[in-house]
Amino acid sequence: MKQKNKKVDYSKWGYFFILPFFISFFIFSFIPLVDTIRYSFFEYYRSGIKEIGPNFVGMANYISLLGSDMLKYAANTMILWVIGFIPQIVIALVLAEWFVDARLKIHGTQFFKVVIYLPNLIMASAFAMLFFTMFSTNGPVNGILMSIGLISQPIDFLGSVMGTRSLVGFMNFLMWFGNSTIMLMAAIMGISPDVFEASELDGCNSFQRFFYITLPQIRPILAYTLITAIIGGLQMFDVPQILTNGQGSPDRTSMTLIMFLNSHLKSRNYGMAGALSVYLFIVSGILCFFVYRMTNSDDPDGSKAAAKKAKKLAKKQGRR
Repeated sequence: MKQKNKKVDYSKWGYFFILPFFISFFIFSFIPLVDTIRYSFFEYYRSGIKEIGPNFVGMANYISLLGSDMLKYAANTMILWVIGFIPQIVIALVLAEWFVDARLKIHGTQFFKVVIYLPNLIMASAFAMLFFTMFSTNGPVNGILMSIGLISQPIDFLGSVMGTRSLVGFMNFLMWFGNSTIMLMAAIMGISPDVFEASELDGCNSFQRFFYITLPQIRPILAYTLITAIIGGLQMFDVPQILTNGQGSPDRTSMTLIMFLNSHLKSRNYGMAGALSVYLFIVSGILCFFVYRMTNSDDPDGSKAAAKKAKKLAKKQGRR
């Protein structure tokens, strides 16, 4: 008798291999998320050695936060993020386009890739301590400026609003522009060379090629970069925390939302911390949704919209 060859189904093993991820996600992400949302509806804090709660208070924590300085700290977070992100994305796009463009014949691109990515490998805390030392009143920056005669007395960089915010933004820019450049380079390299050759034959200049070919083609990666940058901006903590010693000085103008959250966690006010975390979660979701919708349109070239408009116009003329 002939034995039938049994087919071995290996697809079920895929579920087995991804099972550790789902278990880890459930234990370390999902359960803490549910607990955070639950605590946000309770009065639960510690006053000295006495623990208050948990007592159900409904939306009281959310209402209390709206009456606090939360909106001011949200504005601080947005300003610090914009200062760092705008030059980050502009320079990353320019460098990515230059390094990938074969017409420029740039030598040593591998070396430059490594150099611009190196700041991303340095811990943010170490970066902040370095800048704190360099730009303090007794630091080397003031020493050099005074030695060459540009200033007569030390500049208190960390004592002014513009100085502190500029340093925080500059550090975030240095740490992340290399990562953005590498991702955008990979996206541009994924575009077919035939498209660029056809654009040259049609007489496109460098600006037209960049804005009408490169940018539309790399929209998915650009959307990913924007979304991760927004989430990272809302989570900004370590650099301003170390640079200002957790005070958000001067006058709390560099206090971010996560620093505000950390102050509640320090005082063990879990209810307020939970409510603030939920606010951050909602804002992150809304911003990411809008960015995704703007950068992943079903009609990138506007042809569908133009066709619908022409169809409506033809119907109106037909009725007349």
